[in-house]
Amino acid sequence: MKSAAIYARYSSDKQSETSIEDQIALCREFAARNAFEIVSIYSDAAKSGSSLFGRSGLLSLLADAQNRAFEAVLVENLDRISRDQEDIAGVYKRLSFSGVEITQVHGGKADKMQVGLRGLLGSIYLQDLADKTHRGLSGRVAAGKSAGGKAYGYRPIKGEPGALEIVEEEAEVVRRVYREFVSGKSPRAIAHDLNRDKVLAPRGAAWGQSALNGMKARGNGMLRQGGEG
Repeated sequence: MKSAAIYARYSSDKQSETSIEDQIALCREFAARNAFEIVSIYSDAAKSGSSLFGRSGLLSLLADAQNRAFEAVLVENLDRISRDQEDIAGVYKRLSFSGVEITQVHGGKADKMQVGLRGLLGSIYLQDLADKTHRGLSGRVAAGKSAGGKAYGYRPIKGEPGALEIVEEEAEVVRRVYREFVSGKSPRAIAHDLNRDKVLAPRGAAWGQSALNGMKARGNGMLRQGGEG
């Protein structure tokens, strides 16, 4: 019987923790049918397959594989490991060097050809996803809606993607900032007075001049949202 580790991952908000549980159950059933002994289970919840960054489960698996903790890694398919061509090839190379095979429930034992093909298909998928996301955000902006991200003075309306409503307490702070700036007070002085009056900043910390001035090149900062600051 060959010792094996299970790796499971999900990324999108259309999936949940149950997706990992389902993947693990699927791999356990496969192991029972194919003479694998499960010795370890690794997982990454809500982690994109486009990068290895933040994938603590996969990184732990690679470290244990280097120490010969198991002989095989069971996955639902190679996409669970990565959708990036370079990353999936790198993981396959590291595991192979340690004498560890990758076996897919749907696809069998992985080889160089499968890794190359899966990596190519994964990259195409990621590019297509990025294009669709950009198109969707552009459509929201064209319709006069928010493309996402937190905007001080507003909050999203539940059930209406891209729609915002005014948060009156924060809006009054915005009005105050503009009134004082127009009257001749410097951004540094405005920030100082906001902190003195214990007004919460957008990120919950202290107000700083940069939150008001921003950067001209990036067009950010509260005072630049109504034109040049």
